[in-house]
Amino acid sequence: MRLMLQRVGSASVKVEGKIVGRINRGILILAGFKKSDVQESINKLADKVLNLRIFEDDQSKMNLSLLDIKGELLVISQFTLYANCKKGRRPSFDMSMPPDDANHFYELLIDVLKQSGLKVEQGIFGARMQIELTNDGPVTILLDSDEL
Repeated sequence: MRLMLQRVGSASVKVEGKIVGRINRGILILAGFKKSDVQESINKLADKVLNLRIFEDDQSKMNLSLLDIKGELLVISQFTLYANCKKGRRPSFDMSMPPDDANHFYELLIDVLKQSGLKVEQGIFGARMQIELTNDGPVTILLDSDEL
C-alpha cells in the first residue's frame, strides 16, 4: 500500500462538477493498493498518518501531528501510485490491486482513520475526480507499507 500525503491548508474533490469532499487544514491522502497488500498494513499506515509530526509548532518546527492540531483528512483512491514505467512509454498497472479488492481496502482505510474522531472526507472510488488543494509548505511524503 502506498499513501502519498500532502499537507494542505485546504483541499476538495469534485465528481461531475460537484464537490463530494472538502477539508480545511490537514492532509490530502492519495491511496494506492497493490495485489500483495494485507489488511494488517492498514492499521500501521493509518497510525503513521495520524501521528506523523509534519505540522509546525509555534517555533516553525515540524513537531505536531494531525491529531495534535485536530486536522482534517481527504482520502482519494489512486491506483496509478503503482504505475510501472520501466518498459516503453505507457505505464503498466499490473501491480495494482483489482478494483473490487482495492475498493474494500480503501473503505477499510477510511474506517480506521475515522476512528480517530477527526473529520475524514473522501472521493468516490473509481470515479473521474478533480482535486483542488492548497499545498502547505509544500510538504509531500510517500508512505509505503513495504518500508514499515
